[in-house]
Amino acid sequence: MEDGYQNRTAFMKGAKDIAKEVKRQASKKVGRTVDRMTDEYSKRSYSKFEEDDDDDYPTQGSQDGGYYREDSQAANDDEGGHSDSTEGHDEDDEIYEGEYQGIPRADSGKGSLAGGPGSVTAGAQQFRDIGVSEAERRKDQEELAQQYETILQECGHGKFQWTLYFVLGLALMADGVEIFVVGFVLPSAEKDMCLSEPNKSMLGLIVYFGMMVGAFLWGALADRIGRRQSLLISLSINSIFSFFSSFVQGYSTFLFCRLLSGVGIGGSIPIVFSYYSEFLAQEKRGEHLSWLCMFWMIGGIYASAMAWAIIPHYGWSFQMGSAYQFHSWRVFVLVCAFPSVAAIAALNAMPESPRYYLENGKHDEGWMILKQVHDTNMRAKGYPERVFSVTTIKTVKQMDELVDTGTDTPVWQRYRLKIMSLSRQIRNNILACFSPEYKRTTFMLMAVWFTMSFSYYGLTVWFPDMIKYIQKQEYESRTRTFTKERVEHLTFNFTLENQVHRQGHYFNDKFLNLKMKSMVFEDSVFEECYFEDITSTHTIFRNCTFIASLFYNTDLFKYRFIDCKLVNSTFLHNKEGCMLDFSDDFNNAYMIYFVNLLGTLAVLPGNIVSALLMDKIGRLRMLAGSSVISCVSCFFLMFGNSESGMIALLCLFGGISIASWNALDVITVELYPSDKRTTAFGFLNALCKLAAVLGISIFQSFVGITKAVPILFAAGALAAGSFLATKLPETRGQVLQ
Repeated sequence: MEDGYQNRTAFMKGAKDIAKEVKRQASKKVGRTVDRMTDEYSKRSYSKFEEDDDDDYPTQGSQDGGYYREDSQAANDDEGGHSDSTEGHDEDDEIYEGEYQGIPRADSGKGSLAGGPGSVTAGAQQFRDIGVSEAERRKDQEELAQQYETILQECGHGKFQWTLYFVLGLALMADGVEIFVVGFVLPSAEKDMCLSEPNKSMLGLIVYFGMMVGAFLWGALADRIGRRQSLLISLSINSIFSFFSSFVQGYSTFLFCRLLSGVGIGGSIPIVFSYYSEFLAQEKRGEHLSWLCMFWMIGGIYASAMAWAIIPHYGWSFQMGSAYQFHSWRVFVLVCAFPSVAAIAALNAMPESPRYYLENGKHDEGWMILKQVHDTNMRAKGYPERVFSVTTIKTVKQMDELVDTGTDTPVWQRYRLKIMSLSRQIRNNILACFSPEYKRTTFMLMAVWFTMSFSYYGLTVWFPDMIKYIQKQEYESRTRTFTKERVEHLTFNFTLENQVHRQGHYFNDKFLNLKMKSMVFEDSVFEECYFEDITSTHTIFRNCTFIASLFYNTDLFKYRFIDCKLVNSTFLHNKEGCMLDFSDDFNNAYMIYFVNLLGTLAVLPGNIVSALLMDKIGRLRMLAGSSVISCVSCFFLMFGNSESGMIALLCLFGGISIASWNALDVITVELYPSDKRTTAFGFLNALCKLAAVLGISIFQSFVGITKAVPILFAAGALAAGSFLATKLPETRGQVLQ
């Protein structure tokens, strides 16, 4: 009995030594940051070995040694629960030395699934590792931001930045062109494709829907696959579908091509500003980002000039029968793809953003690009002997990477896993913009972007519509009316325009090779009349009677005859499709292009002022001040009762509001860290396009009804945006996060 007791005592002392060693190893692994849950579990696990020997042996237990088997099983369970510590589990989970003994891993088996001690320790360790990694990543980002600013100071601002300025300017120019393309071709395309009013509205808005999707998509991808690569893909999509849209004949295919063209170009603004900002030192950033905005204006000027030079030249067209027509407006659509193609060609010679590489742990790639920037600038300044002194740059600890599934996995499954991993990373990046750290900033910027876009795009589309309405009113005031006229044996071979004929009688008259524009015939009788080679625009016959009349090669389709009677009348060889005829709209077309050209040129002073003052007075003062002045200028719209007056007010509003847009672009770039910059910018720019669609739809509905509602909407939105802008943090003088 005494020997058994001594054996048991020796056994328990050995167990106590093992437990102490296990506890020491576990404490060493977990470190100083082990949480309370792990401490409590450790206390429960080893407390029985710290009690007195007499308390270690309960009185119950069978005489056949059942106690020892029970205690041994408990010890084995405890040992299995802590196999990571006792068996030397590798830090990278590559080698598990206890497997040869048949001991299960702590994160596998029923015990872990049931929430056993091993799963608790592993879960605590996992949460600890994530928290520590996040803290290390945050610290790395702060150190990188400071060091990166110092490196940019050493590299200087010179030839490299100016080269990149013009390259990215072409991409921004392509965005400006895309906004104007549909508006310029719509008057021509509606005749070429027989568009109804709903179809015309959808064609005008489809580009904004595409740009909304593109801004969100490419902005998110640029933080994951790189600024340069995302921009190249987006511009390629824009170029391809812009090219296709100039040749397709049907409305649906043209709409689809313009949608995808918008999706492609939607990524240009969020990527271009983020990309360029990461090559600019703090004291140059605000000014040169504002200078970059000028290319959007240049894009508008390019589109207006090309429309002016190409579309009215009706001889620049060909057709193959009536099934395929390639008119001058399609040439204009093709020419508008040139800035995007030029941007792709130039961008291939430029490197990726070094900040993106460093944020993703690619030290050598980032260092080489920064050395290239330094050497290019120094050679251009006449100091080729200066050496890039930086040898090591801080890189950011990586939290996740794309999945590498190996060569044995099927190709489709590898791509599926990579896409799923990429989608998960993008989703996490978007959610991070609404984390407690950035939530207030994001919601404030959402409100400012929405209010400015709603008022700006709403008014800029409302202006031309109001000018058209004023022109229409003036045109209708010159309408000539003829009542109860009787015309016999007369040949009409001249243009009939802007006339109303009521209760007329036409007997044995010929209408040969003429154009009818804005002609209305009501309650009239056409007897034994002959119509040949007629081209009509806005012409209708209402409640008329045609007796023994012949229509040969005309575009007087059935929808032009409202409540009419056709008695022994025949239609032969009607013209198919919609006949394109611009000659009557020649002056009006030039007026449209001229107005847009003036409106685009009007933003030049605002661009210059904002560029010169952005780094002097700060982003917030520029943003809020320009918004307030724009709000006040809205009330002058009440006095725009003529074409010239509306054009002058359009130029005034555009010239003032552009400064607030430049400030908003700069502050959006600077408020988010590099790993979330294009994601946040893309999301806000997508919201901007949504607000543009709402503003255009609402403001257009009041054309010809009232001026007060659009003006109040625009002024109220701008006032709210300027107030919220003052609540944003000032970023002038700060390093790029």
